[in-house]
Amino acid sequence: MAATGGELVADFISTTVPGEVAHPHGRNSFALEDGVATHDPTFAKRVSVDVEAMGERTASVVEREMYPIPTEEEAKTLRKVADTIPYTAYMLCIVELAERASYYGVQTVFSNFMQYPLPAGGNGAGATPAGSQETSGALGKGEQFSVAMGLLFLFLAYIVPIGGGWVADTKLGRFKTILIGVLICGVSHVIMICGAIPSVLQAGHGIAPFMISLFLLAIGAGIFKPNVAPTVLDQYQHQKAYTKTLKSGEKVLVDPETTIQRIMLFFYALINVGAFFAIATTYSEKYVGYWLAFLLPGIVYFMLPILLWFLSSRMVRYPPDGTTLNKVWKILVLAFKNNKGAVWKKGFFDSVKPSKLAERGVTTFRNKPISWTDKDVDDVQRTLVACGVFLYFPIYNLNDGGIGSVATSQGASMTTNGAPNDLLNNFNPLTIIVFIPILSYGVYPLLRKYKIPFGRITRITFGFVLAVISGIIGAIIQYRIYKTSPCGYQATNCSEANGTVSPISIWWQLPNYGLGAMSECFCNVTAYELAYARSPPGMKALVMSLFLATTALSYALGEIITPAMVDPHLIWVWAGPTIALAVQTVIFWFRYRKFNDDEFMTYEDAPKLNEKVFDDGHSAVDVPETISEEDDLPEKR
Repeated sequence: MAATGGELVADFISTTVPGEVAHPHGRNSFALEDGVATHDPTFAKRVSVDVEAMGERTASVVEREMYPIPTEEEAKTLRKVADTIPYTAYMLCIVELAERASYYGVQTVFSNFMQYPLPAGGNGAGATPAGSQETSGALGKGEQFSVAMGLLFLFLAYIVPIGGGWVADTKLGRFKTILIGVLICGVSHVIMICGAIPSVLQAGHGIAPFMISLFLLAIGAGIFKPNVAPTVLDQYQHQKAYTKTLKSGEKVLVDPETTIQRIMLFFYALINVGAFFAIATTYSEKYVGYWLAFLLPGIVYFMLPILLWFLSSRMVRYPPDGTTLNKVWKILVLAFKNNKGAVWKKGFFDSVKPSKLAERGVTTFRNKPISWTDKDVDDVQRTLVACGVFLYFPIYNLNDGGIGSVATSQGASMTTNGAPNDLLNNFNPLTIIVFIPILSYGVYPLLRKYKIPFGRITRITFGFVLAVISGIIGAIIQYRIYKTSPCGYQATNCSEANGTVSPISIWWQLPNYGLGAMSECFCNVTAYELAYARSPPGMKALVMSLFLATTALSYALGEIITPAMVDPHLIWVWAGPTIALAVQTVIFWFRYRKFNDDEFMTYEDAPKLNEKVFDDGHSAVDVPETISEEDDLPEKR
């Protein structure tokens, strides 16, 4: 076959296959261009499948020429570079930017809105008198109420994603689920703006609309959040390594892990571009009032429907696949049964691989043929490893900027000289916006050029170390506030009561925010990569939601600690989580360092392809699709 491959290709191209021969059972979307040589030269580039394994020799030649498979030696020695990123991935990152701008824009001012009353001598909309050291406010419910409700909001915003991810993966698909989240958040923003009208606040009626909008925003954001990152990464379809020669003559390895890392770095940078929008709302609350602080994010938010409408016919969309979660459950149940619950047993999952079961004559499970493959079992095992990594994040999150609004309250007890006490919250996204391009185009390429290993577990560990240092700084600052404030160890209560503050400048909080921000670039971005790369195709949103849920666990821990978040105990509110993270970091490194260099993504036989016809008449592969056990062919979208 190899010797006559060129002649066969020529024969295939010059021969027109009759329709009844090419489609004896009707049109089959599984075949590349239905078994006919493609006329679209970019066809193979859009299809990340092993076409030769599918028997399509002509398409395979194109695929092999465009994506040469690296040898084992090349995979080890060639410099790794990122692949081209589809424009739809960039556009979806802008969608995330708009949603995060609105979310962080309002969330940043929640603490002051709930904790402090309308400032005496202010304009009645929450703004402070000119030249005063007072803090903006509206409801006047105190620090414990503010922290408790703030943590409850954040807890819901990060626990609801489990439901959002499950619905997306099994019922509606990620795009439709995103639209539902957008609708709920839109209603929330309207209610929030109306509840911040000065006459409503002055009449003391602001709490009801605010609480309703608070919970709606948490639910809507929770539905939206777990589905965006997987959808962004879905746009990059050729998720396999290949070699290419640069114009300089250097042969390089185009690496999926490097590409996904760059996409997620860009994604995370735009999240923080959106978060940086909170600067506008912090100044709005202080100098104009909360009606403007809530209106500006609402205006940005309503760009989302336009962006999603534009992308709806251009992006790759995967349909829901309810069979994957069912397979995972069966694999787990049978593995527990076969190993009698001994989860620590070596080869725990090997016992449920169909190849091993067949050796023992087992071909059914609960009187039905076994529906999973050896790769499905490997996927479950890889997913559980990722989830194990995620369990180390709750303690880390407590050190990233402190518990709840403790950093904001700390700032309120320091000398601000007219700056809003929650202004420095925005230094976190600013640091990330500046630091990510340095990582993506400077640090990481340099490390790859000189073959310096900086694997995924090493990155997370390094991020943990930065967070430990950040927590130490927060504790030292709090200690100095107590020592220099006229009210001593009642510094926070004093600032709330009469505006008396420590002479220490609020700008001393910058190292705390900066180091915490840099740690996110190593920890959170890498966790996004793991959640996508180590999960089965039909569970990517759900596994992403499990990572997000670790943040909810952090807020739950924060709720438990809330009663202690009062003077004179605030030093330990910083120091306690810092000590815990330092101990955890050592355990994490020794427990997971072996996964630094394991396979980033695993591959299976070519998935079923769903053909999409564009308005201009050309056809393209839209999504791989999974066939359920009961169906012959899935319905095309």
